[in-house]
Amino acid sequence: MNRDLLEKSYSPEAVEKRWYAYWEQEKLFAADENTTKKPYSIVIPPPNVTGVLHMGHALNITMQDIMCRYRRLKGDSVLWMPGTDHAGIATQNVVEKKLAAEGTDRHQLGRENFIEAVWGWRKEYGNAIINQLKRLGASCDWDRERFTMDEGLSQAVRKVFVQLYDEGLIYQGNYIINWCCRCNTALSDLEVEHEDLDGHFYHIRYPYADGSGSVVVATTRPETMLGDTAVAVHPEDERYNGLSATAVILPLMNREIPIVRDTYVDLSTGTGALKVTPAHDPNDFDIGVRHDLPSVKVIADDGSMTDAAGRFKGMDRFACREAVVEALEAEGLLERVEPHRHSVGHCYRCKTIVEPNLSRQWFVKAKPLAEKAIQAVETGKTRIIPESWTKTYYEWMLNIRDWCISRQIWWGHQIPAWTCQGCRRMIVAMDAPDVCPDCGSSDLVQETDVLDTWFSSALWPFSTMGWPEQTQLLKTYYPTSVLVTGFDILFFWVARMMMMGIHFMKEIPFHDVYVHALVRDEEGKKMSKSKGNVIDPLNVIDQYGTDAFRFTLAAFAAQGRDVKMSEKRVEGYRHFINKLWNAARFSLMHLETGYDAIDEKNLSLQDRWILSRLNRVARQTEEALDAYKFNEAAGAVYQFVWHELCDWYLEAIKPALYDKAGNEGKAATLSVLWHVFKEALILLHPFAPFVTEEIWHSLPGTEGSIMKATWPEHIQPGDDPAAEMQMETVIAVITGIRNVRGEMNISPSTPLNVAVQPENPETGTVVETNSDLIVNLARLKHITVDAAMGRPKAAATVLVNGATVYVLLEGIIDFAQEQVRLEKEIGKLSKDLSGMNKKLGNEDFLKKAPADVVDGVREKHAAMLEKQHALEATLERVKDMMA
Repeated sequence: MNRDLLEKSYSPEAVEKRWYAYWEQEKLFAADENTTKKPYSIVIPPPNVTGVLHMGHALNITMQDIMCRYRRLKGDSVLWMPGTDHAGIATQNVVEKKLAAEGTDRHQLGRENFIEAVWGWRKEYGNAIINQLKRLGASCDWDRERFTMDEGLSQAVRKVFVQLYDEGLIYQGNYIINWCCRCNTALSDLEVEHEDLDGHFYHIRYPYADGSGSVVVATTRPETMLGDTAVAVHPEDERYNGLSATAVILPLMNREIPIVRDTYVDLSTGTGALKVTPAHDPNDFDIGVRHDLPSVKVIADDGSMTDAAGRFKGMDRFACREAVVEALEAEGLLERVEPHRHSVGHCYRCKTIVEPNLSRQWFVKAKPLAEKAIQAVETGKTRIIPESWTKTYYEWMLNIRDWCISRQIWWGHQIPAWTCQGCRRMIVAMDAPDVCPDCGSSDLVQETDVLDTWFSSALWPFSTMGWPEQTQLLKTYYPTSVLVTGFDILFFWVARMMMMGIHFMKEIPFHDVYVHALVRDEEGKKMSKSKGNVIDPLNVIDQYGTDAFRFTLAAFAAQGRDVKMSEKRVEGYRHFINKLWNAARFSLMHLETGYDAIDEKNLSLQDRWILSRLNRVARQTEEALDAYKFNEAAGAVYQFVWHELCDWYLEAIKPALYDKAGNEGKAATLSVLWHVFKEALILLHPFAPFVTEEIWHSLPGTEGSIMKATWPEHIQPGDDPAAEMQMETVIAVITGIRNVRGEMNISPSTPLNVAVQPENPETGTVVETNSDLIVNLARLKHITVDAAMGRPKAAATVLVNGATVYVLLEGIIDFAQEQVRLEKEIGKLSKDLSGMNKKLGNEDFLKKAPADVVDGVREKHAAMLEKQHALEATLERVKDMMA
């Protein structure tokens, strides 16, 4: 590349493709397992192999990439372990739809051929999400990419299953699980999406068995009452203290069921009586266990009513609901029906309403594993950041239920358990047994269920590094440094990795867990296709470039606060990237070489100031990143590059740069410019990797990739508080003069005279010493410093720290004409504001107009009011100068 040239404008697409290919070719993402450097490691939350890049991925990956690039610049040996999840239910659904379009299905293919078809699909389409992560700039060690179904991870899964089974921590049993009647499989809680639907509360009368009256219970699912095995009341409920009846007659089934007393019942709700259906409600199941109640399953796995439903058997569950309500009404047992909007679980893939159902499944006993995972956080071995999520983690872990790990699908890790058809012995083993160890029969049938996707991903931090083999990679990089994840999987994934890592590695899987928030739309609403407010990250990247998109995500990623995303914000940071680009082009016009050292003897105030500010911003950025305060880190770099480097320093040094004499001051300034621009690129690199790499290769005196640079630690001559204070005074004077120009409508090309009255000798010396700089940047004709002067006639007054600045306006402004102009403009604004006040005071408008329209009017009103106040202040200033 010609180091002397940068294109006139920055074109992200071509630059991004070229440099990503270069990084991969040069193996710049590769981790060295034999390193002597400090190790730093992250495992990627494996996206589903069926996935496409969405805003949640974009935020998560951007944060991880920022940390990895930052730690490389800090000199660490970084492993960012990539991979994808086989996503059992999701992938099977995708392939089944493909087969249906081809006129066949998995049952016609058979299990073996179907699995082969899924592997074929994965080979053809499974890398889509990985390629999209690369477009985002993800610097993962792609040569180590893992898949939750690859041979190494399969080996780890089998070992974990067998060991937990042998330790009595895995068992088969009946338990309430989420069941999809369409997919015919159990679902984890995370695979259930809740949606608010309009339904009803059905209040049903249950007669006491002794004929002494009845009790009313309420339910949203009256079809489940056919499987009731008790009615529960709170032991402290005074309404039932004198109750003689010990049982009720179950309506429609004419079956006597007991009245039990349980503290789960809410005393404050309705009659305080709760129908108990252990086979169809998780809380009822717990009550059933506590009171040794039978479980009667009345809804079959296909959603039809079982024989236990009596006269309603064979009906669809929702048709049964209507029939049960009609029958209750006919028998006079339906007291009333109330409209009720409530949250209903749906299968995350097929959108069918999920049924809590009693089912024989495989489970992990979670409580024994959770104990050490809780201790790890309590003792600080693992930190959860922000701290507020620690309480949630404890609540989940302390109330943990046994984990249902079996799924009734074909794609996934088939459970390594075989049943002898001769003696019914269950054999759990790493490899398929040839004969039964008890009876010697070779007629062995493997369990058809597969393991929950979360089972294999729970092993991710150590299985991806080669466990169960004790690899060098594992020794070097486990435990990992940080896990960056969304709060929605804090329990489903993070907690399970904690349990598995501590149990099998005898060590925590990560030191820190950084929990990021959601990316919402610009109004703070959750993005959804139904609302039409989804922003596609790839479209944003195509339009504005990856760097602008990444910087936007980082700049708004405050801890504990959702990111409000809009294309306007990305456009704003695209302007920032362009500002950097133009600053680079300007700087490269003057930089012909690199500089080993800074010429400290001949530094100007602006040179000393920018070096001091660079030192401070490097520390601020480092401290913020170490604390996972991405927005503060991005904000510090942004402020430094845009405002201090571009707006002030580059403008301040132009006279020196264009000095043809080439004196020592110019040489010193060039050395500062080179060092500051070089270090600024390094500070920016974690956030904007592509543009910084592009500029780096045009900057003289650099070699190789910016990824091999060193994070700025202490640039000589170091902090200079005096220079910062002096430059602050200079900037305040110039800014005050510029503000007067703006308020008074004075053209920037009109030279002004200024008089400064310092309050102390130090301030006077600063202004006098840097008068040339002030004259140049404030576009002045002349500046006078006089501590004893009085207020000049027809002068605008600006108060700065340590001085009063008088902008002399006699002969510059026709004050009478300016007064008329300001009064006219204020009058027009007042009229417009009056109309707006009427609109905002109109209750019909506020209630009927769309929220965005009302917000728009309010924003416009606030802006106009602010402008009116500014004009009124200027008018007072003009009148004061006329006096």
